[in-house]
Amino acid sequence: MEYKSPAYEVISVPIEKIEPNTYNPNAVAPPEMKLLYESIRADGYTMPVVCYYDQAADKYIIVDGFHRYRVMLDHPDIFEREKGRLPVSVIDKPIAERMASTIRHNRARGNHIVDLMSNIVRELHDLGRSDAWISKHLGMDEDEILRLKQITGLAELFRDIEFGRAWRPVEPEE
Repeated sequence: MEYKSPAYEVISVPIEKIEPNTYNPNAVAPPEMKLLYESIRADGYTMPVVCYYDQAADKYIIVDGFHRYRVMLDHPDIFEREKGRLPVSVIDKPIAERMASTIRHNRARGNHIVDLMSNIVRELHDLGRSDAWISKHLGMDEDEILRLKQITGLAELFRDIEFGRAWRPVEPEE
């Protein structure tokens, strides 16, 4: 079977069936949000919002495109023009893979809020992902992962680290 990228099967989804994910660490400053609004106002939606379809809830969960989604919610002119529908490209991946996809999309074009990124690292560790997996899938080096773990202050994030002894106690002579 030949692979077909999700972008070739964009669907039109009512905005009320779309929900943000709970883990996106990306933030856009007000000037850039204004620019995004102006871009969508002038050019329309040129990129679909990437979502995962949750069958049980009958909802599309955003993987990438939260701010494009926000533009429609925050601007009645866009909502009306688009008839309350967003172009959506659907991916079908487990949660850890969706988290990694979100980070890859964001890192390719923006900045992250450090505290939220450290929460992502913690959540991925809780899902059983190793530092090597995080490094490979999120494009982080070992030092960046270590710094993000230190921010969370959770000892269990260091459970796979082998520590050496800086000194050995000397027995007192009697």
